[in-house]
Amino acid sequence: MVSAPGLTPEIAAADGPCDIYKAGGTPCVAAHSTVRALYAAFGGALYQVRRASDSKTQDIAALSPGGQADAASQDAFCKGTSCVITKIYDQSTNGNFVEYQGSGSSVGGVANPAVATAESLYVGGKKVYSLYIKQGMSYWRDGSKSGMPLGSDPEAMYFVVNGKHFVNTCCFDYGNSETNRKPDGAGTMDALNFSSIKQWGTGAPPGPWIMADLEFGLFSHGGGGVSQDDPTQTSTYVTGWLKNNGKTEFAIKGGNATTGGLGTYYKGALPPGYNPMKKQGAIVLGSGGDCCPTNFNLAEGTFYEGAIVSGYPTDATEDAIQANIIAAGYGSKTVGISDQAPGASAAFNYDRSHSRLVFRYALGKAGVVALDVVDPAGRRAAAIVAGPASAGGHEAVWNAGNLTPGVYIARLSVDGRRAWTAKFVLGE
Repeated sequence: MVSAPGLTPEIAAADGPCDIYKAGGTPCVAAHSTVRALYAAFGGALYQVRRASDSKTQDIAALSPGGQADAASQDAFCKGTSCVITKIYDQSTNGNFVEYQGSGSSVGGVANPAVATAESLYVGGKKVYSLYIKQGMSYWRDGSKSGMPLGSDPEAMYFVVNGKHFVNTCCFDYGNSETNRKPDGAGTMDALNFSSIKQWGTGAPPGPWIMADLEFGLFSHGGGGVSQDDPTQTSTYVTGWLKNNGKTEFAIKGGNATTGGLGTYYKGALPPGYNPMKKQGAIVLGSGGDCCPTNFNLAEGTFYEGAIVSGYPTDATEDAIQANIIAAGYGSKTVGISDQAPGASAAFNYDRSHSRLVFRYALGKAGVVALDVVDPAGRRAAAIVAGPASAGGHEAVWNAGNLTPGVYIARLSVDGRRAWTAKFVLGE
């Protein structure tokens, strides 16, 4: 068998998505996740839970700076009762946390909070919990005075969602919405949507799709109708991307959160009547912008992480963040480290049935890759990859069946610079 008791990084811990955005000149103005820190230095509270037995609340923090959520503390707090998620904190310095839109919250409304234990998963070898939105649930915050882009200011965002949890009713969104929670007209929203709704524009059948909710319509491209360039999403973990310069252009991208690069589904003119944009600066998560002071949310979906940024990021910045997400290890019970040199990251899993190790690595930019395995004395046991590789995600499979049991170290280098190391034990 193979076990991975710990990984030993040889350079500084990896940047998070918001560190990468900042380095690209497009800083995060809001960053939300129930599964991990989105800054390398962030080790504070990610979200808050409330238990049914006595209505007490507890913040759930990251296990360490840049690390995953401390699910064990939630399990201990909620033992013998049930818990709901009341807030998802903002990891940026702007204080743009989102809160359920219902009775007992500071924002009010008729929505319910999500059940805190509805879905657990592993990210980088650690058990964590998602924000599992069912109908009647939604989160919101007025961020118009705390850094959110307004009017025709350029803006971008990404999210990681579950590709198997979606509905064909409106509207599972994350992004910029109305401050009065009413449909105020074309261009008053700028949000990502994940659904199979066919009421407005759609992607290639049958759905679900990554689309833009710009209010008064969902868009898969610069007009109505079907865009064959916006594919049905089939991955379990999906990344969605939206950027909008506020005056002439917007772009929609998507990808698999566990492997591969990003696909550009649309980049071009804003729809007629949406130029310029009229963003108001509220933040919505789980519903459309016209919810939920008095009305019921019909949308469903599962949210893991996301961020909203000021500015119009480069493709290279978004590619590097996609690589970071892949390295985070969604769905992986094996510990991973995302250590960049720069923009490089890796993780591995053991395929027991075939006695092989499956390495997944990602590059923020093209480079010459060397992936090998050595023993503790530094003697090479296997050269797995050696040669040029393009930006984005890659996978390499190594048959470990003929190797003598013992301790080994996997190493990834890019352009001669060490990016990642992992110590593991190969046993009988």
